[in-house]
Amino acid sequence: MSWFKKEKAPIPPVKQSRMPEGLWTKCRECAEILYTKEIVRNLSVCPKCNYHMGLSSVERAKALLDDGRYEEVETGFTSNDPLDFTDTKRYRDRLARSREATGLEDAVLIATGHIDGVPVVLAAMEYGFIGGSMGVVVGEKIARAAERALEQRIPLLIVSRSGGARMQEGAISLMQMAKISAVLARLDEASVPYVSILTDPTTGGVTASFAMLGDINLAEPKALIGFAGPRVIEQTIREPLPSGFQRSEYLEEHGMLDMIVERSEMRETLGRLLRFFTQQVTPSPSSAPHVKDVKDAMEEQVPSPVPDEESVS
Repeated sequence: MSWFKKEKAPIPPVKQSRMPEGLWTKCRECAEILYTKEIVRNLSVCPKCNYHMGLSSVERAKALLDDGRYEEVETGFTSNDPLDFTDTKRYRDRLARSREATGLEDAVLIATGHIDGVPVVLAAMEYGFIGGSMGVVVGEKIARAAERALEQRIPLLIVSRSGGARMQEGAISLMQMAKISAVLARLDEASVPYVSILTDPTTGGVTASFAMLGDINLAEPKALIGFAGPRVIEQTIREPLPSGFQRSEYLEEHGMLDMIVERSEMRETLGRLLRFFTQQVTPSPSSAPHVKDVKDAMEEQVPSPVPDEESVS
């Protein structure tokens, strides 16, 4: 019965791919496969669907500050694991791994630099460090950044990208909400400008505190902004949520944000805002302009650009 037997062909050896890793990137929004260098040149914005991908804190500082130059300040702070917390891994191990992966001490970078020639203090949150969560070190560094801005009387910018308060530090992390808010209140009393930039995602205790306390609250397009996630809210109220709920466009429509700004236009917009807010050396608290007045004044001072024919669809 050998004629019923079929000899198996030898399995050819698997050829190793010579294509380097990281050459292509898949967009999370439209699933388009994109050349990574093309995305980087476009400030990590998908050229197909305009999805704004995440930036690290270092990339954010280089994208916002003049010539990409900045000086890191408020360094030398690390968490000492006050609760000796352990879940699936020890908190100390998570911290060590995040420090190695990001090159930062914790989930925020504090830097000084200039935007359109205006000196600023910048706090950029790092989502790659335990989800950009806010612990005691993040709270202390942002509070010190606000105090530095107050002392030098220069604008403060905070770029939020965070999952909220860090559960591994319990109530201590929640205390940072009040501490940062108190320092921001002192900035407001001294008429020192504070601009908050919300990116995808900004949730939890960060949204419930300093992220929504800016004199001007800006956001990138389609950024997820809220306290609890949409799934948790739906399960709680047992009703479907409106389309686009907790996205920056929805929040702007309902008065929670002042402007939605494309990443490519963020530095120019910040420059216009900062020049407007710093044109008076020592403004009195009663003379602080209303948000609507700020927009009107900006429109009067800077004419709208005429779009190119190629850019008009």
